[in-house]
This record gives sequence, C-alpha cells and structure tokens, in this order.
Amino acid sequence: MNTQVILVPGFWLGARAWDEVMPGLRERGLAATALTLPGRRPGDADSELAARTSPQDQAESILTALDREADRRVLVVHSGAAIPGTLVIDQHPELVDHVVWVDTAPSSPEGAMNAEFTGDWLHLEDAWDEEVEQGSMRDLTEEQLTAFREQAVPEPGAVVRTPVHLGDERRLSVPGTVVCTSFTADQYREYAGQGVPFLAALTDHTALEYVDLPTGHWPMWSRPEELAEIIAEAATGR
Repeated sequence: MNTQVILVPGFWLGARAWDEVMPGLRERGLAATALTLPGRRPGDADSELAARTSPQDQAESILTALDREADRRVLVVHSGAAIPGTLVIDQHPELVDHVVWVDTAPSSPEGAMNAEFTGDWLHLEDAWDEEVEQGSMRDLTEEQLTAFREQAVPEPGAVVRTPVHLGDERRLSVPGTVVCTSFTADQYREYAGQGVPFLAALTDHTALEYVDLPTGHWPMWSRPEELAEIIAEAATGR
C-alpha cells in the first residue's frame, strides 16, 4: 500500500522539528514528508507580506503536499498546526484518511488561537516564560532547549488571530488519533466536555481515539520513538 505521512509542526518551528521522529518512521517502512508552513520559511520574518500569512495560506500548503495518488494519507499536526489542519479536512475531507492530533485538537467553527492578538508577529521569546511555567518544555534537555530557541522563528500574527470558517460536517467523521501529552486522555475528554475552548470541538468529532504519551508539549523531541510508533499505527490502520 502506498501510504503518505505528512508531518506539520506547531507554532515557531519548521520541518526540522520532526528530525528525531523520521528514523522511527523509516524503520517501520514509512516515508514521511515534514513541512515548513508559509510564514515560517527563511526570510519570512523580514517580510511585511509574510506577516499577513493566513491559516488558509497554511492550509493550502498542506493541500498542495497531499498526494492524490496515494492509497492512504495520514496528516500529523502538532499544536497550532491544528488550525490549518482543520481547514484541510473541512475543505477536502476525502483527501485525508487519518489525522494524528499531537497535543492538540480540531478547531471549532470561527475558532482562533488568540483572536485578541494584535501584533504582526508572535515571538517565542514573548511566550517563553509562560511556556516553561506551564510545563510545556517538560522532558526537554538543555541541548534541546537551546536548539529549540535557535530554530524558532516568529509566527505570523494573522495566523494567531484569524478565525477559521468551517462548513462541511464530513470533517467530523474523519478518523483521528489524539496524542495526549500535556494532559491525560481522561483530562482531554473532561476538559472538552466542560467546553474548554481549544478542546471543545473534540466532542463533535465521531471517530477519534485517545492515546496517552506522558511528557511535555513537544513529544517529537522528548519522546520521538514513542511518537513514531503511534504515527505508524495510525498510518497502517492498526
């Protein structure tokens, strides 16, 4: 079977974020493609136009990468990449056979990461202290933390604040795996049931399974082998 796996990192990072996951996928016979989304490419931070990159622009990048000839297509989205990822399965649910939501969840209609954000760019350094205090960086080594900061680029402000317009309820039945790292699977379900905004849409999706992978928010670095195994299981339909 010709299976395509596309790996999409969350805010601030490009394709290199998946470097430690790739070997585990190759060992399992899977060829994966890691994307660097528009707005995070070399030179984008110096471009006024790039600052206006929208979630739709990022979704189009994912759609372009999807292989229409593949027998099975698996989309792996981490954190903020859930925003364009949700647009993809809303606009073309037939092109995605499975979504792996890595410490994230599908967006709700008209949802945005932070609708009140007014800046041109969201910089990692502006959020660093809060990320550390919340345990986001748990299990990352000092070397990995240094690499993280070296690789990080600003996130376009328009991506942060622009709401997603959703209209095709077929997206709700696209099979998915929710990889629960910062919280347990039980907590994910509980918070979704309480209507916590960034998880609320989980209650609408009908074909999700939940997998616990206890670590921080960046399992592609802290637990790459285990994450590769979860992705492989989704890719092979096991």
